[in-house]
Amino acid sequence: MVEEMIGSELKLNQPAGHLEDGESLIEAVIRETLEETAWQFTPESLIGIYRWRHQQTENTYIRFCFSGSLGEKLDRPLDSDIHQAVWLDADTIKQRRSQFRSPLVEQCLQDYLAGKRYPLDLLTD
Repeated sequence: MVEEMIGSELKLNQPAGHLEDGESLIEAVIRETLEETAWQFTPESLIGIYRWRHQQTENTYIRFCFSGSLGEKLDRPLDSDIHQAVWLDADTIKQRRSQFRSPLVEQCLQDYLAGKRYPLDLLTD
């Protein structure tokens, strides 16, 4: 999980971000995880694909949630809006529900804990 500053509030989120031009989803999740946590990440399965519309901004977000394995933690700065990467168990994450950046944080966690896993070859670039 990451703690990130959104405006003046500290929010809890999974590493997330945007696709760079010409980048695959797999390349993006590897890059975003590294940029926001300093950990090397190898995606192994897709947990789910989620859509959420922010009521105040009316922006619609699509999230692809992955599970996988961690490699080495690198000595590098985190993205400027990331306060820190944190290791939390599921109960602690749920207790911090009021800090979630969006409802997608909880839905991804629930699906992960329920054992939802889909092969990465579902994704085609």
